[in-house]
Amino acid sequence: MCSAFGKVFQKRIRQEQKFIEFVYYLDNDRIVICGRYLASHQKDTDLVTHELMHIVQQYPGNQPGWLVEGIADYVRWKYGVDNAGGNWQLPSFQSRQRYTDSYRVTARFLVWLEQRVNKDIVNQLDRALRQNKYNNGQIWNQITKKSVNQLWDSYSKSPNLQN
Repeated sequence: MCSAFGKVFQKRIRQEQKFIEFVYYLDNDRIVICGRYLASHQKDTDLVTHELMHIVQQYPGNQPGWLVEGIADYVRWKYGVDNAGGNWQLPSFQSRQRYTDSYRVTARFLVWLEQRVNKDIVNQLDRALRQNKYNNGQIWNQITKKSVNQLWDSYSKSPNLQN
């Protein structure tokens, strides 16, 4: 995945006086952060790690949003500089959760898969999305010999992460 960072990015900060509905989001190649959120969450600097990953992803086609966001939060978890300072962490497993819940829930599932099933699974999923080979989820069977539903079932029965 690291080879995907070979793009040149401009450093620009522009303050705009407009209402935004979300705390932060990606707008083409711009990371937009709500000033009110940043003012009250000054230590949440790793939100940029998540959004920067979206710039790096640039997956073709219509990829599943839950997985795109899950990978971005996984990257924040793995490479974030101060998630604890930003009061950000992966959630504990809850039986009502589903892998399609996206963001942190999906990220935690990806961490579990990396620890228990395939240490390179996130890179393999990222590569498949880049090559537009998700194929309605068939990639899970190709990588793990199990469907995503079977993997989630195993995860939900024993969701503990290794330290």
